[in-house]
Amino acid sequence: MEATIEILKKKIEVLSPDLLEALSKILDKVETQVLADIPQFQMDEVSYRIQFHSENPATKLDFFDNVAELEQICA
Repeated sequence: MEATIEILKKKIEVLSPDLLEALSKILDKVETQVLADIPQFQMDEVSYRIQFHSENPATKLDFFDNVAELEQICA
């Protein structure tokens, strides 16, 4: 668990302020829901997109479009 937390900290530290704000809003929404209600494949997809974006920063616009769509779904 500690290793996972450290990995997440390192990934969060390199996110832009806009991404941090979007992630914060998403996490606020998730906190009000039971995580068991979210299928694992959807959680894996969000994790994959964040990792992909970190490795491929040129995908920023596409990533923001996807985050905006995710925020709409969570709203």
